[in-house]
Amino acid sequence: MSKRKGGKVARLPVVEANAAGVDIGATEVFVAVPADRDPQPIRCFATFTADLQRLADWLEQCRIRTVAMESTGVYWIPLYEILEERGFEVVLVNARDVHNVRGR
Repeated sequence: MSKRKGGKVARLPVVEANAAGVDIGATEVFVAVPADRDPQPIRCFATFTADLQRLADWLEQCRIRTVAMESTGVYWIPLYEILEERGFEVVLVNARDVHNVRGR
């Protein structure tokens, strides 16, 4: 959601209700699921394998099927492999393309 002039809130249409967004860094992974799936819908995980497994467990608990990941470099590869192995549909998003989307 983003605020427009006059205090109105613009809402984007829901394309995939069972999706999560992931932003991957060298030492932290931030994950967001729909707000109705968990009392804490945004979480931060470390990048060790055990932490990535816990991240995948949490996504399964939240009934997530599709994951969009934004990452630079090679940091996305371990999480991609774990999620794909567990049957998630994983989409790697180019950070430059996302930043150029109007109203992101």
